[in-house]
Amino acid sequence: MTKQKKYKKTLIACYLGFVTQAISANFTPLLFLTFKNAYGVGLEKIALIPLVFYLTQLLIDFAATKFVDKIGYRTCVVSSQVLSAVGLVLMAILPELLPVPFVGILLAVVLYAMGSGLIEVLVSPIVEACPFENKDGMMSLLHSFYCWGAVGVILGSTLFFSVFGIANWKILTLLWALAPLYNAFNFISCPIERLVEDGKSMRTGQLLRLPLFWLLILLMICSGASEASMAQWASAFTESAMGVSKTVGDLAGPCLFAVFMGISRILYGKMSEKLDLTKTMLACGVLCVICYLTASLSSMPIIGLAGCALCGVSVGIMWPGTISISSQKCPRGGTAMFAFLALAGDLGATVSPAMVGSISNMFGGNLKTGLFVATLFPLILILGLVVLNQKFNRLSK
Repeated sequence: MTKQKKYKKTLIACYLGFVTQAISANFTPLLFLTFKNAYGVGLEKIALIPLVFYLTQLLIDFAATKFVDKIGYRTCVVSSQVLSAVGLVLMAILPELLPVPFVGILLAVVLYAMGSGLIEVLVSPIVEACPFENKDGMMSLLHSFYCWGAVGVILGSTLFFSVFGIANWKILTLLWALAPLYNAFNFISCPIERLVEDGKSMRTGQLLRLPLFWLLILLMICSGASEASMAQWASAFTESAMGVSKTVGDLAGPCLFAVFMGISRILYGKMSEKLDLTKTMLACGVLCVICYLTASLSSMPIIGLAGCALCGVSVGIMWPGTISISSQKCPRGGTAMFAFLALAGDLGATVSPAMVGSISNMFGGNLKTGLFVATLFPLILILGLVVLNQKFNRLSK
């Protein structure tokens, strides 16, 4: 117990790390119409902002396999917070300084996306390396802070804009930047252990030749895709299905989804010692399929919204659960494995919403059709878990 108390500061820093990532991912989309009105940025250019954000994360995820172990966890994770803070600060400053405001916005996005990518690669292995007894539960609880961060950003920003007006968005941007700035000092002073002792972790080439590794990558792609397909389209789905305003759509769609996802991660964190992780993920995969089918096939808007919200419960365990399974099945995977898992999750989260949008457009803008096709992701996840349980059950040591 005394040993675990020593790492409490590390855990808090990692919790705030995911809150920082939630700020980076969820705050700027709330400003899209503001950028259009204030700087005359067209919607076709605004669509590049999330694309640049996720592509930058993907590149950092990949590059991290090469440099994190050489530079060291502490230097990299402190840099993640500094980059996130600087990116948010420049978001409020650069558009006014540069002759082309949109260039300033993209530069800021690239910087905080670099920070976000490093957070995703580093925070999970940092917690995994701490000597906690209930690793599965800790990992699930850790990832719940991204959900609560997303809810806090959406609700906090909506409240700020209601009280002080959208014209003061730069002040709020600077206020959100204080979170990663503060957390940088946490990471400077908290204890950080190595995940695998020097010389004992698998090399990248060894990982890439391991069939188990590719199955874990597939699980991670499907986890990211199952989560993002619904999360990214939740607002538009709620607006179209319920016939409500964008503000109500944002609160009832993404917010409700994030709340349910956070609750599911907390519940698993508390009950993990009594549950089998693989069986729990299988059950969540089945529930996810049911939720996607409910949202896409129901003719009653309120039932469709319920399917959208409950989908948050089903996907909550998938991402942290896949990380925990990977640590159990491949204990010598090291930093490279966590970086590739983050890359796979981000790839699924980047491609799947675009796929849903493209398929919906092919069918006359029918979002339900796109979501119906996205049911494929949790189905593949279920199949992958069955194969993992049958073929690789003995490789956990």
